[in-house]
Amino acid sequence: MDQFNTLSEDLMPYFVEYGIEVIGAITILIIGLVLSKWLGRRVERYFEHSDRFNETLEPLFVKAVRILVIAVTILAVLNKFGVETASLIAVLGTIGLAIGLALQGTLSNIASGIMLLVLRPFDIGDTVDIGNTSGVVDEIGLFVTEMHTFDNIAITMPNSKVWGNEIKNYTKNAKRRVDMEFGISYDDDMDKAMRIIHEVLNADERVMAEPEPLVAISNLGDNAVTIRVRPWTEAANVWPLRYEITKRIKERFDEEDVTFPYPQRDVHLFQQSS
Repeated sequence: MDQFNTLSEDLMPYFVEYGIEVIGAITILIIGLVLSKWLGRRVERYFEHSDRFNETLEPLFVKAVRILVIAVTILAVLNKFGVETASLIAVLGTIGLAIGLALQGTLSNIASGIMLLVLRPFDIGDTVDIGNTSGVVDEIGLFVTEMHTFDNIAITMPNSKVWGNEIKNYTKNAKRRVDMEFGISYDDDMDKAMRIIHEVLNADERVMAEPEPLVAISNLGDNAVTIRVRPWTEAANVWPLRYEITKRIKERFDEEDVTFPYPQRDVHLFQQSS
């Protein structure tokens, strides 16, 4: 019994010292886990009430925040037991660099996908022109962007290629200008033709009064006098309006005897004496 008491007295300082370290490490671990869940829920609520970010980014950011907090917590626990965390961080950094080099293309697509989802140059359903590819966006993912052409051909583009190209978004702005040109004969009355065009534009409710439509002589060509027509309309009406206006102007020109000239050339023959 005396030996047990003596042994207990000898080990008690170690129990006190390391017991406090263990309790402190457990406390840090619990706090870290609770904090990671709390921050994750905060990020989720932020995404629910924010219109700036795409919902596809929500699980990515939630996981990233939680993993970051847990990683810092684990490093703090290891440091509590005297582990040299600086060397461990260096080793992890080297491993991360090697993995990054091996997955350079994949990581480039992920980085580009995050930029597309955060900056949102286009949304799902937008009509876009990316490089030499035109179509409607179906899905924006972390790796690829899916779209279909106007003849319904599915296209899958790596995000790095999307982000690295010029992006034209035909849907983003609420109103757009429709550019058209019509040629009339040199024998026709220009003012009459322009009046007819104004009447056709004014009769269509899709044509905006502001900005005012442009109707002007733009060119005196080899075969025709070119009239430039530029009305403004809502983005969804661009192509239907172009088709309808072109048809109506052709019908009105036929009714008012304004002609669309055919390409022609004057040929002069010279007789050479023998």
